[in-house]
Amino acid sequence: MRLDIHLLKLLTTCALVVGASWALPAPAASQEGTTVLRAARILDGRGAVLSNRDIVIRDGRIAEIVPAGQGRGDTVHDLTGFTVLPGLIDTHVHLGWHFGEDGRLARGSEMPDRVLYGAENAYRMIVAGITTVQSLGGGEDLPLARAFDRGVLPGPRVITSAGQISAGMGGPAELRARVRELAERGATVIKLFGSESIRTGGAPTMSQEQLDAACGEAASLGLRSVVHAHGPESARRSTLAGCSTIEHGALLDRETLELMAEHGTFYDPNIHLIFQNYFDNADRYIGIGGYTEEGFDQMRAAVPRALEAFKTALTVPGLKTVFGTDAVAGAHGRNVEELIYRVRQGGQSGMDAVTSATSLAAESLGMADEIGTIAVGWAADIIAVEGEPDREIEALGRIRFVMIRGRTVWQN
Repeated sequence: MRLDIHLLKLLTTCALVVGASWALPAPAASQEGTTVLRAARILDGRGAVLSNRDIVIRDGRIAEIVPAGQGRGDTVHDLTGFTVLPGLIDTHVHLGWHFGEDGRLARGSEMPDRVLYGAENAYRMIVAGITTVQSLGGGEDLPLARAFDRGVLPGPRVITSAGQISAGMGGPAELRARVRELAERGATVIKLFGSESIRTGGAPTMSQEQLDAACGEAASLGLRSVVHAHGPESARRSTLAGCSTIEHGALLDRETLELMAEHGTFYDPNIHLIFQNYFDNADRYIGIGGYTEEGFDQMRAAVPRALEAFKTALTVPGLKTVFGTDAVAGAHGRNVEELIYRVRQGGQSGMDAVTSATSLAAESLGMADEIGTIAVGWAADIIAVEGEPDREIEALGRIRFVMIRGRTVWQN
């Protein structure tokens, strides 16, 4: 009975979210025929602006981009009143995190609950224009990813770590074995905790030998590795170990950021939404697990330091700074607040913010030739917004159309 109640809740949410109109096509028929998106203004995801084009879509991919009016298809969507751009990519979320029936953070909930709440979180994100997520979470991501791929539920592409690795799991041999275990489970990225939480100071936790082993094993399997690392030392060790991305990095200095740029290490700073969401929902977190009043004080103290690290990162030549939010319970669907903050408080240009969430984010996922760009041959993950986000970043909060894999999954 409990599962039925949650399923009813999920279906009701999908049908009624904030006045949205949604109709999920049957998976087998969803990519038959040709669809045309008619656009007056297109951001290609790489920094270019295209005018008056038809985007022709077949079999879930962009087949042609032709002058407006020349595209031919079975279905034509007139998006000329909006800006069209690639679907946004959030490189750091936790899909299954949710508040329980008591309104408080649910820790250790059963798998059916995590999957169903994860589906609700996923829908909130596609309505917000997020068409791909990297979920650095747990086993609930795997069935959700398969369901979204098949089209039986509306949701983004999901890249998942299917679990995590921490210093206490053993020495180099044990960590290499853990990487292989996660890969066998279905992980397509490896998540490591290289430092403490910012709530406890962010000090390093994993040794150079541990990071060398884990990131090296991931690379040998063709997998990327992303590291939770707040301070210079944990980020330096991770960079020297060949890990792919530094997550958070709230306390990083210029020297470390320059080292990352030199090694081609991606930087995923989570500088606003993760903090603001905790502050907005403090009474739903404090007293559960490691969430304490003192920890929240540490987060408040970290906010200006994280902003300063981001501002410094923008001045480091060659550093690849991507979009990620660390969306946990309460934050799903609010993802673009991070980009707005980066532009308004961090000083990033609107176009660079868009690029960080499209082609550059795709590159960080090893999917630069698949998503994040509007070009012939790329997957048809496309959104339309009211306004011009390269000039007014808040336009990303006015989503009017969402397509994933050539399927129209939401429009308003």
